[in-house]
Amino acid sequence: MRKDKELAIQLRKKGRSYNELVDILKIPKATLADWFSNEQWSKQIKSRLADKVIEISTARMVDLNKTRGLQLDKAYLQAKVEAAKELENLKYNPLFIAGLMLYWGEGDKVTNGSVRLSNTDPGVIRVYTTFLREICAIPVSKMRGHILVYPDLDKESCLNYWSTESGLDRQYFVKCVTIQGRHKTRRLGYGICSIYVSSTYFKTKMLEWLKLLPIELMKRD
Repeated sequence: MRKDKELAIQLRKKGRSYNELVDILKIPKATLADWFSNEQWSKQIKSRLADKVIEISTARMVDLNKTRGLQLDKAYLQAKVEAAKELENLKYNPLFIAGLMLYWGEGDKVTNGSVRLSNTDPGVIRVYTTFLREICAIPVSKMRGHILVYPDLDKESCLNYWSTESGLDRQYFVKCVTIQGRHKTRRLGYGICSIYVSSTYFKTKMLEWLKLLPIELMKRD
């Protein structure tokens, strides 16, 4: 028997992996596989090594998630601090107040990471998208739209209508869904338009503004 094979067997039985044996003995992995792949004791070692790798990987993932969690907590805290400062500077800006009041009444306050407002009134949609662009400095390329239409409405006409009214290019309308209305005769001419931005950071700021706004409005001084 080759001396390096004898040494390889000894090291393998001590729990060394193929990669470690390649580094130590400079034996090709294909040769090691030829020697050990059919040995039951080597298969057991391979299984133990695989379990260990999973255990280490899981531990690293947990640590990474904790680190990410701490980083996210810090980022969201920063979002709240920014929101408070911006509210102080913008609380007399009519577009800022209009945008917040619209979102307060019509916006999605539940879904994580989605700053979404849906409405049938083009004026509401227009003010909201202007608020996003001019007050929140959200690039148009980061906004998305989708519409809900009834079966008797032409999708293309509705998409063109809401693209014009919102100022959002057609390419950013990512969904058009046909729904059955609850009322057979009462129809919305161009369906329902939703405009949204996907950002947990921005959602944190929006919710903080909504929390602080009533306090500012109720101040008597």
